[in-house]
Amino acid sequence: MANIRKEYIEYLKSQGYKEYTKNDKPSTVYDYAKRIDMVCQVEKISWDELNVEIDRLLVEYSKSGIKAHLGSISHSSVINALRRFKEFISNRP
Repeated sequence: MANIRKEYIEYLKSQGYKEYTKNDKPSTVYDYAKRIDMVCQVEKISWDELNVEIDRLLVEYSKSGIKAHLGSISHSSVINALRRFKEFISNRP
């Protein structure tokens, strides 16, 4: 789990997402990782299992999905974190 989580964080950084705000508070990079942690907890899966379940979860957490209320949390950061995770997995060697 920790390894893929770290890789995801590095991927977000490489894509230009911010690590910290001007006030040194955790920003998008760590927020998205936290959102993925939450999805894994809700779904009772690991980060590695998320790799297999990502397509299903993208549908479920989307605006018209059965878990849209979770996907829309905090200005849709949950669904956006899942979308970035899908990109990350797709771009992995």
